[in-house]
Amino acid sequence: MEFSELIKTAKPGGDGEQGTVELWLLIRNVDAVEKRFASSSGTITLKCKDLRVLQLEIPGMEECLNIASSIEALSSVESVMMMYPFFYRPHSMKLEQGWHLYLPHHYYQQTSAWRLSSVNRDFATCSTYPSAIIVPAIVDDEALRKIARFRQGGRFPVLSYYHKKNQTVMLRSGQPLMGPNKKRCQEDELLLKAALCGRARGFVIDTRSAQAAKQARMTGGGSEPKAAYLGWKRLHRPLESRGRPLQESFMKLVEACNDPSLGMDRWLSKLESSKWLSHVKAALSTACLAAQCMEREEACVLVHGAEGTDTTLLVTALAQVILDPDCRTLVGFQHLLEREWIQAGHPFHLRCAHSAYSHARLKQEAPVFLLFLDCVGQLGRQFPFSLEFSERLLLALFENSYASAYGTFLCNSEKERSLCKVKETTHSLWSWLNQPNQQKEYLNPLYSYNALVIWPSVEPQSLQLWQGLFLQWIRSSQYLDEAWAEIQRLVEGSKTPRTNGAAHSQRLLPH
Repeated sequence: MEFSELIKTAKPGGDGEQGTVELWLLIRNVDAVEKRFASSSGTITLKCKDLRVLQLEIPGMEECLNIASSIEALSSVESVMMMYPFFYRPHSMKLEQGWHLYLPHHYYQQTSAWRLSSVNRDFATCSTYPSAIIVPAIVDDEALRKIARFRQGGRFPVLSYYHKKNQTVMLRSGQPLMGPNKKRCQEDELLLKAALCGRARGFVIDTRSAQAAKQARMTGGGSEPKAAYLGWKRLHRPLESRGRPLQESFMKLVEACNDPSLGMDRWLSKLESSKWLSHVKAALSTACLAAQCMEREEACVLVHGAEGTDTTLLVTALAQVILDPDCRTLVGFQHLLEREWIQAGHPFHLRCAHSAYSHARLKQEAPVFLLFLDCVGQLGRQFPFSLEFSERLLLALFENSYASAYGTFLCNSEKERSLCKVKETTHSLWSWLNQPNQQKEYLNPLYSYNALVIWPSVEPQSLQLWQGLFLQWIRSSQYLDEAWAEIQRLVEGSKTPRTNGAAHSQRLLPH
């Protein structure tokens, strides 16, 4: 297919009027196109995935129709290999940079209890796992293949996080395929027993309700029974992961934020009815539960829902930000995203196909990754000295997950990225973010290393609307940007190094 086949308007000529400002917009960023006509002219409204709304005044009805039709066709191209990252070639970057930021054998402690397995090197065992995964050393590759057939999508339990402080581990997986006949898998039971490493107990955090897990068993799924998995206790913490509830919550919130006519009572009512902050609270609460099991109970944790590619990753990634100061650094956070979202098989192409404005019928869209970024932002507001990166990084990640010049968030899995040769033919977002001139833009000038666990408050009074995202195109951020620039200037100009007292003082700040 040639792009020219989709363009029904003539190529614009000339250099534009003097004093005009060009706006470059990725076609992939367009979420919805709306048209309105009046006599011999027309207005095209572009509603973007980054929540921008742009209006184009086009003289000539036919020209307006042609431009709108071209934008609709180009923004609807579904072939991954026809997307902009495969054509983007900045002079300052090399294709190979940034793609090897995270290597699994550099991540975990090389102990006798765990090993790096290449059982999935050809993606045949699990199509959504990376080629190398970390598993208990006592479990061989043949056993892993049997376990994969017993778990949803082949997602057998793998190491997600090793808590150095007390040597506990967090694993993630898909649900066990027990079915109504309550099938068992001895290899699966052995793997989870080995993961305990001699500890008395572990916790299975199921991100579905007990009723949903029971219903799943009737259709072939299920959850781990106590009798078969000795030492493991099951906890149900239902989270909305995919489908209508979470996506519609996102859409309702954006609609409320874009309505300037709302009075205070109506605004608060619409904010509450969107239930977005309820999703934020539920996600943070479940992540805190996982962190508490590891930090305070000194127990191992297994997290899963049904597929293990959405709320499972939301919980494991958030728990690590809460527990581990390394995950709160700029580079460590990138490692976390690679490990727990991109390589772990979150289906970005499906979940981020549309944002909040699309008129298309909902398929598999769900802002799970956006919910994660919002939760991290809540942590940043409650602990303003503990995250090395600023809100600007979270905003950049949101924008690039929906529409990007880089290949990092393309496709749904490492297998798909391998087939599309993403790493060989597109640039990595991390390569761009880690350039010194760019990196400075995303650093938090107030950051001071804090080795402590950061326990957030999840009380309703403590959770805030993410104004930097949901209101960024509605109200000017000029004065806030100027204030942050002044803070950065003062910090850089200060000759007195900050001490660990800063990390302590943040706990005294009101939530």
